[in-house]
Amino acid sequence: MSAFNLNVDVNQNGNVKNADSSSTLDDIDDFDFSKLLEKPRPLNIERLRSLDERSLTELSASPQLRNVDSASRLHDHADYVISPSVGRRSGYNTPRSVQGFESHPMVGEAWDALRRSMVYFRGQPVGTIAAVDNSEEKLNYDQVFVRDFVPSALAFLMNGEPEIVRNFLLKTLRLQSWEKKIDRFQLGEGVMPASFKVFHDPVRNHETLIADFGESAIGRVAPVDSGFWWIILLRAYTKSTGDSSLADMPECQKGIRLILSLCLSEGFDTFPTLLCADGCCMIDRRMGVYGYPIEIQALFFMALRCALLVLKHEGEGKFLVEQIVKRLHALSYHMRSYFWLDLKQLNDIYRYKTEEYSHTAVNKFNVIPDSLPEWVFDFMPPHGGFFIGNVSPARMDFRWFALGNCIAILSSLATPEQSTAIMDLIESRWEELVGEMPLKVCYPAIESHEWRIVTGCDPKNTRWSYHNGGSWPVLLWLLTAACIKTGRPQIARRAIEVAEARLHKDNWPEYYDGKLGRYVGKQARKSQTWSIAGYLVAKMMLEDPSHVGMIALEEDKQMKPVMRRSNSWTC
Repeated sequence: MSAFNLNVDVNQNGNVKNADSSSTLDDIDDFDFSKLLEKPRPLNIERLRSLDERSLTELSASPQLRNVDSASRLHDHADYVISPSVGRRSGYNTPRSVQGFESHPMVGEAWDALRRSMVYFRGQPVGTIAAVDNSEEKLNYDQVFVRDFVPSALAFLMNGEPEIVRNFLLKTLRLQSWEKKIDRFQLGEGVMPASFKVFHDPVRNHETLIADFGESAIGRVAPVDSGFWWIILLRAYTKSTGDSSLADMPECQKGIRLILSLCLSEGFDTFPTLLCADGCCMIDRRMGVYGYPIEIQALFFMALRCALLVLKHEGEGKFLVEQIVKRLHALSYHMRSYFWLDLKQLNDIYRYKTEEYSHTAVNKFNVIPDSLPEWVFDFMPPHGGFFIGNVSPARMDFRWFALGNCIAILSSLATPEQSTAIMDLIESRWEELVGEMPLKVCYPAIESHEWRIVTGCDPKNTRWSYHNGGSWPVLLWLLTAACIKTGRPQIARRAIEVAEARLHKDNWPEYYDGKLGRYVGKQARKSQTWSIAGYLVAKMMLEDPSHVGMIALEEDKQMKPVMRRSNSWTC
């Protein structure tokens, strides 16, 4: 097993340090988050000229855009948009919290806990560890995970503390450049680490960053999602601070190109989706998500859109921008057509004929109707729908996955109608998806013989536990952002109230078990950092919905509307 080291002499040990502290695609208006507040109050609304609302067609066709500098790219071409206030603090012990937002007592405790999780390298904050739980063996919970740090980063950005986010982005970028080998096989140059930790040598008085690119992970799988989260976070940092200098650095531009080159390279693929192994994302153990999992496809789509906003559109970036635009069009069509499931689509699949041949086939993936699980017929409400877990030849995974569907809303991979349907589903199936602790990472759980085959008898992923139907508080921030973007903040408020009844009392567990999420997970770590940060981000977004702008993207107005699958499949 190899290690990837970055040695730096330091004068201080900072390993973990305490601190004080419904329309169509052609007619979509700019989203005004201020309308979602129940108690009107002034929002910081600036007249910004932003690329966020520019269409993919314009991006690929405009020669003027390719020649402008990066600063103007972030402030050219739009009308009034709400943007997160630069440097404004909110939440715990800040001026914003005194001005009418009644902060729950948990908020102060959450900020204290989040600051206790901060990791320092050479005296600078560079991330937050996965959990501060001294009652259990640390394993890899004392490391800074890329995906885990995202809600922490958003909390700090919303609170006007961007330094730790900037440091994190630069340190992980530096680690990307290291040679990565598992046994005798060298990984792609663009792979981002799953995690890193700070090792302090008290004798030599220096610190070392040690990265894990998958060689120490369960199943030895490289993290496909890390690079996508890195790009998404870079755009969030730029959007929040108004500072494009970080994204404009040659090193950052190269890092983006390396990540996307892994995904956009030509091969034998017949679909625009990414083929992945089990365990390559948040669900990091064998759970039958191999193939084309919705989580990865939604993150891929969002990372591509974010990359368009931070990439320089001239020089080395010009050709990549053209590739991104083409892929976005193909990916959005594929996902909206073949991954989407509602009552009508379910009935269509139920009536499929099989063994069709030629381009006129309706059942293009030769899905056998008898493979439809019984639970899905009762689960699907009359009004509602969702993106299913996976689509590949002769296989559809009909499970609901929360992260992929929330990201689909935030990235506008989902159309406005589909986004509304996802929210309708959550409301209609509240007991199943939220229950006594938000939010089910997937639904339903697999059990009995299917569990033995799919998970390999994994003792951690037993039914209604961990990734197999467990309830994860961290998903609260994604649910809240999706609710605000779709104009349904009351759903988020209700979910937060459910979480507040237990989360702090149970000492911020990693996950909950049981069909309703009633029990603290059997192997759940306490003081789980992203459970804490997810709660804080959800609260701050409800306090000031403009914060959603740093993580949400509006629909591309000129993207051609996709026909419903029952029509498009008969063309």
